[in-house]
Amino acid sequence: MKKIFISSLIAVCALFGADSDLNMATTTSTDNTGLLDAIYPVYKAKTGVDLKWTAVGTGAALKMGENCDVDILFVHSPKVEMDFINNGYGVERKAVMYNDFVLIADKSIADKFKGKDLKDAFEVINKEKIPFFSRGDKSGTDNKEKGIWKKITNGIPENEAWYRQTGQGMLATIKAAEEQKGASFTDRGTYIKYEANAKGNPDLVIVNEGDESLKNLYSIIAVNPKHCKNADIENANKFINWIISDEGQKFVGDFKLLNKQLFTPDAKTRKN
Repeated sequence: MKKIFISSLIAVCALFGADSDLNMATTTSTDNTGLLDAIYPVYKAKTGVDLKWTAVGTGAALKMGENCDVDILFVHSPKVEMDFINNGYGVERKAVMYNDFVLIADKSIADKFKGKDLKDAFEVINKEKIPFFSRGDKSGTDNKEKGIWKKITNGIPENEAWYRQTGQGMLATIKAAEEQKGASFTDRGTYIKYEANAKGNPDLVIVNEGDESLKNLYSIIAVNPKHCKNADIENANKFINWIISDEGQKFVGDFKLLNKQLFTPDAKTRKN
């Protein structure tokens, strides 16, 4: 999916110059939650730059950067992000914000998870063959979920009939789990968006949260102009400097749905 905003005002183009676009590849959660929709008009008014983005899984977003299809990446899978940097495709990885991952399930089976820690909750799904919906798209969320399965059951249950990979974004995967009264694994921000869409009364509820391993880190990376000669490093750096500034960080922290904060800014505090 790609959201493209084009100014119709010739005066604006004249004021800011012809090259006023910034092409971003980003994870679906920054799009699904509405964060980028909220940022767009504020950043446009401040800089004259049209932010255009393609929302995909982190793996696909990084591939777009490697292929020189975009100027900047806004993603959330630290290990593969560092691989991207180390391979010379990105300039620098900057911390922006975090939320956390949560396990969700149909409210009719929520009691099965009461009092269970993360390991026990995943074992309940495995033992009872509860339909589990995975993104299956090599996104940051998908990488995290599969890492949990590997740690808990020594493998990903990909051959089990109850384990279903949608190959879609997070909201679509949540809806698939809802239709089958199953379970899924999501970032909290997208869950809050799903909850808001359901007017505060969703069929899927959080059944496990708070484990120390479930922190979900979002970072931003400019594509390396030494690898991609047409990468717009000037506009990429301009956006990076804004979103990690006090103004940008306050905007991220103030972004809410159902009066719930979706992301916590951490540009000033995160060390990795």
